[in-house]
Amino acid sequence: MSSSVLHRVVSSALRRILYLWVRSETINTNVGAGLDRSRPIVYVLESPAATDLAVVDHECKRLGLPRPVLPVALGAVVEPKAHFYLTPAADWLGRQDKRGAPPTLQRLVAACAGNPGEDALIVPVSVFWGLSPDSESSPWELLFADSWAVTGRLRRLVTVLILGRKTRVQFAPAVSLRTLVDAGKGQERTVRMAQRLLRVHFRQQRAAVIGPDISHRRHLVKGLIHAPLVRAAIAEEAAREKMTLERAEAQALRYGNEIASDYTYTAIRFLEVVLSWFWNKIYDGIKVSQIQQVQEVAPGHEVIYVPCHRSHIDYLLLSYLLFRNGLTPPHIAAGINLNMPVIGSLLRRGGAFFMRRTFKGNPLYTAVFNEYLHTLFTKGFPVEYFVEGGRSRTGRMLRPKTGMLAITLRSYLRSSRTPIVFVPVYIGYERVLEGRTYLGELRGASKKKESLFDIFKVLGALKQRFGQVAVNFGPPIKLTEFLDAQQPGWRAEPAAADFKPDWLNPVTNRLGERVACSINEAAAINPANLVALALLSTTRQALDETALVRVLNLFLGLLRSVPYSPYTTLPEGDGQALIDHVKGMGLVAEQTDALGRILYLNEQNAVLMTYYRNNVLHVFALPALLASLFQSSARISREQVLRFARALYPYLRAELFIRWSVEELDAVMDQWLEAFVSHGLLRHEAGTYLRPAPSSRQFVLLTLLARGITQTLQRFYMAIALLLNHGQYGLTAEALEDLATVMAQRLSILHGLNAPEFFDKTLFRHFIQALVDTGVVHRNEGGKLGYQEGLGELAEGAAKRVLSAEVRLSIRQVTLHRNEDLAVESTGAVPEALLADAPDETAPDQQHAGDNKRNEA
Repeated sequence: MSSSVLHRVVSSALRRILYLWVRSETINTNVGAGLDRSRPIVYVLESPAATDLAVVDHECKRLGLPRPVLPVALGAVVEPKAHFYLTPAADWLGRQDKRGAPPTLQRLVAACAGNPGEDALIVPVSVFWGLSPDSESSPWELLFADSWAVTGRLRRLVTVLILGRKTRVQFAPAVSLRTLVDAGKGQERTVRMAQRLLRVHFRQQRAAVIGPDISHRRHLVKGLIHAPLVRAAIAEEAAREKMTLERAEAQALRYGNEIASDYTYTAIRFLEVVLSWFWNKIYDGIKVSQIQQVQEVAPGHEVIYVPCHRSHIDYLLLSYLLFRNGLTPPHIAAGINLNMPVIGSLLRRGGAFFMRRTFKGNPLYTAVFNEYLHTLFTKGFPVEYFVEGGRSRTGRMLRPKTGMLAITLRSYLRSSRTPIVFVPVYIGYERVLEGRTYLGELRGASKKKESLFDIFKVLGALKQRFGQVAVNFGPPIKLTEFLDAQQPGWRAEPAAADFKPDWLNPVTNRLGERVACSINEAAAINPANLVALALLSTTRQALDETALVRVLNLFLGLLRSVPYSPYTTLPEGDGQALIDHVKGMGLVAEQTDALGRILYLNEQNAVLMTYYRNNVLHVFALPALLASLFQSSARISREQVLRFARALYPYLRAELFIRWSVEELDAVMDQWLEAFVSHGLLRHEAGTYLRPAPSSRQFVLLTLLARGITQTLQRFYMAIALLLNHGQYGLTAEALEDLATVMAQRLSILHGLNAPEFFDKTLFRHFIQALVDTGVVHRNEGGKLGYQEGLGELAEGAAKRVLSAEVRLSIRQVTLHRNEDLAVESTGAVPEALLADAPDETAPDQQHAGDNKRNEA
């Protein structure tokens, strides 16, 4: 029996014995799709281990890949085994000579060099036993978990026994030997180049999967107080508070312990088991999209995950998915309010580090926190934080709070050795776990402080059906490329720890907007979103089932005709399937009569469904704006469409974080015009677009689509009307914001609007700021607002296109109310200003066709 045959027999026996206990899985199961089977395939493992080889052989056999224990031929060269180890085996004393090259690699390179037509694919393979992040919290953990430490056969045996049932294999993209040989470096240098590439790959792969090699938390925290910036802050604290340096140091150490996570593998594994039960018990599954790009970009980068924040379980969900897909769970920035008994300790061990809501007035805490983050960044450990600051109670993407982004940028300017990449993450729930709490807050209740008893409230909700969760990864943002585009000379800036350039704040703000737009770009549109959008666009939040099916099919058809983004996902099935799904979750009610079923939202769900509609409002903003233009005009030219769209789009984009720049708007609007024509919503004749007849089904569909954005446009018009009503330099931004909020609350009562964000003060604040940013409005030295001449004419011209005369009259009645009360009381007549927009320009059937014909859709 030859040695190669004997080796295969032994390997087969070892694999069979090993798999009496071991259970393994491949992280990237689509590895076979990218392999060219016509070329010889040779696997390379980082270091010799019979157990690792047995696991790789098992996974290759299961996936139908060429097996590493079988011979492989490259031209006339036949290798007895289709694998080799990058580093040679250590002797029994543990000594290892890493200087030599693997003989198999040398022979393969020589065969390729001698035969120009030959090639071989080298596939690096990593085996992870337990996927432990190396926290080195005790000597025992080094026995049980994969780490960076060099250990021997005893550790391998214990690893197999303890963690063998949680083994994962990662196949990397193949390396073509022909490509390396054709570089013309010569055989010896080509071998060294191949070794170097493979060493870098394994080092980056290990860092991406088990995390970088970091010291124990206690040593890390103690190291913070020796950093120059923290030492300076300690000295300032001692002088300011008249205390000794020792007391100031002790205070800094307490801050460090309050902040720092205590990452332990035991907690990660415990959370994985608990969360696997949790997701299967509460949700119908988790849909993940575009995680492959994260797996590709993670090696060699400092990854910062920036998800939207809709629920407290966002923290757990993302870490769980990353761990399950072979990526290191990140260190997570969590509010200090979550540092509760029991829960806080578990979250800290799962990677959470805690931060206070404000750093104002505490420079020592600020210095310690900044240094802790800088340490994480420079060591390459992945980090996660929420740019919105807190959870969105309205379902919209909140305005980014740029504090963490600014800390990140300053850290990168201080040391840019490890490239940073931001990974936007959109998390979409068909039913958010805190729905009941949000319902109270949407109705005006104050935000409640988190409590340990909230867990029991969650457990009490297990009887409800929560549907599915979608996690979509958006386009990665490489910080170096972003800075090159925004601030070309940034590389020449001094790399001082306390350096804060003048351009930092504006660039940070633009980065925050880019992140927010990228998160929205990865939107996961689900049945609850679309049903909410359709029903809330009707006057009484009700439609007969046939009409609702038709509206939902229109939404799906439009989104397929003009995809919002390659990262956006749509639900499966047609309109009827979406309705059945949402009915099964209890989010809509139904009433049956002789003519069929009517689906409607009761008072409670009407408020709650605004949350799910707002999740995707940015996706429908442009088609809704286009539909709005045809509510008061029967025919519009393309040039007019583009002119009005350009006038309104900057404010829609600023509020909803829409992905397209102003420069891209014309091309996108052309796509929507074409889609409207193809779906029968418009007709195109000689460069002019015509709407359907007001009594037609298509016009009703157009009206329902337009109403998705009506309340946003109403708020815009209301703020400008108030500004104009008070004249040049008559109001400060704060006074205008307050007035607009009060007026919006009044209108919502008068018109029965169940949309709490309609009178959200922050939305008015950001709209006013957008007016300032675009130069339409400016401040004088006293802070009063002035505006461009002709603003009133422009505003009225746009409003007449996108808002009905009835809505404009109602808004102007409210905004002019205070100034005109006296005139009304003294003369008994309605002022002319209130009659200027009386609804005489549009036929009655046009004004109310959407309401009267809603069941004819």
